[in-house]
Amino acid sequence: MSQIRVLIVDDHPLVRQALHQVLQLQADIDVVGEAADGLEALEQIRHLRPQVLLLDIAMPKMNGLEVLPLAREIFPEMRIIILSMYEKEDFAHQALQAGASGYVLKGAPIDDVVAAVRKVHGGGYYFSSRIHSDLIQSYLQDNRRQLPRGDFALLSERERQVFMQLVEGNSTSQIADTLCVSYKTIEKHRASITRKIGISNPVELVKYAIRLGLIDPELWKS
Repeated sequence: MSQIRVLIVDDHPLVRQALHQVLQLQADIDVVGEAADGLEALEQIRHLRPQVLLLDIAMPKMNGLEVLPLAREIFPEMRIIILSMYEKEDFAHQALQAGASGYVLKGAPIDDVVAAVRKVHGGGYYFSSRIHSDLIQSYLQDNRRQLPRGDFALLSERERQVFMQLVEGNSTSQIADTLCVSYKTIEKHRASITRKIGISNPVELVKYAIRLGLIDPELWKS
């Protein structure tokens, strides 16, 4: 069985040590490294190429929300889980907008971190239960932007397949492998989808899919 390669980034040594010990006990998880600040994290990502990044928000030199988009540029296939003491929905939403796949509160049971690693690695999303309910409701009740059903009808069958892969959180490379086509072909489909429905941001794509009833909001449950 292949193991999930995890990099832990937190400026508190005791937090890193606790996470490392628990995760390393899991047969399907391998902690490949640790970093104490944002700059070190980016270096480690370049060197270690982890599949899942556990990323603290409050850190010296560069905070987690600043690291997040840069980390995705370095290794787009990597899934990112934010570790935070902040329960406010705004922080979780910022993390999602920047490309995170999970948001786990530091006060949550340690088993939540293990579950989050497995779920995001499998293509899902994970949120601590204390913020999950409010986050989902905001997605479902946000009527500031009306999204017409007709735009989705303009997508070809292949574009719809790519669309559903995107809302599941898959990268361009992963979609290309799944659909057995080239990276460039998927990029062309993505551009066409953006042109037809007017949305390219991954979070907005998921909100769009939820509103149209194309996916179950349970996708976002912890």
